[in-house]
Amino acid sequence: MTDTVKPATTYPVDGHEPGEGAWTADEMMTVAAARQLHDGAACFVGIGLPSTAANLARATHAPGLVLIYESGCLGAKPQRLPLSIGDGVLAENADAVVSVAEVFNYWLQPGRIDIGFLGAAQLDRYANINTTVIGGTYASPKVRLPGAGGAPEIAASCREVVIVVRQSLRTFVDKLDFVTSVGFGGGPGDRARLGLRGDGPRVVITDIGILEPDPRSCELTLTHLHPGSTVDQARAATGWPLKISDDVRTTRPPTQEELTVLRRLEATKAVEVGAG
Repeated sequence: MTDTVKPATTYPVDGHEPGEGAWTADEMMTVAAARQLHDGAACFVGIGLPSTAANLARATHAPGLVLIYESGCLGAKPQRLPLSIGDGVLAENADAVVSVAEVFNYWLQPGRIDIGFLGAAQLDRYANINTTVIGGTYASPKVRLPGAGGAPEIAASCREVVIVVRQSLRTFVDKLDFVTSVGFGGGPGDRARLGLRGDGPRVVITDIGILEPDPRSCELTLTHLHPGSTVDQARAATGWPLKISDDVRTTRPPTQEELTVLRRLEATKAVEVGAG
């Protein structure tokens, strides 16, 4: 296994004013996530980082990306970043607005959605997700999170899943406090045993790099480092012995177009929050 990787180029990552050739770790993560979405795909989008990345993809390299939100908006084309799945901006230019029951029963569960785009509060080595509780018990947790929403069905039924999450010991844990959405369960064969339709997580995008499931063990493996990140940094932010690819690559830096569009999108959210 490779222990050290020398990035092809060194770029500023954090602590710099926005400008030519500078970006934050969150911007690199969002751009890398957006690049996972291809033109013409149907994408079931969660709010937060997944929504930002999906809208960035639609505004740059994938104008035909079909955004689907669990509130019933099909082919959403928001003019600003939505603040929630119930934000009216999602319905204004959508191709159709249907009931929540139709979104799940007709579109999602039969496997008609290409990509599910999810975040996580906790993630384990098999890409299982917790967004329910942290610590304690389910009845009396230390922290009660927003909950499952549509994530379990997205993880189960989309043809593939992309996860975007900041990488730290708090999020990358050896054992989840609660399994909200199944990635690969306990390893190979668990998705089939559970009757899950989709192929499961294809990639996990973090602020440090990109992880992909090992084709044999299904365990997440570091395959890319973002410019400026190191293998030691990735290991230190992971709560289990992280597998490292023998051929770790450096993520392509954000282009100025990607950064400009992303910052414009983020600015629309800030304006809307300020107006509220």
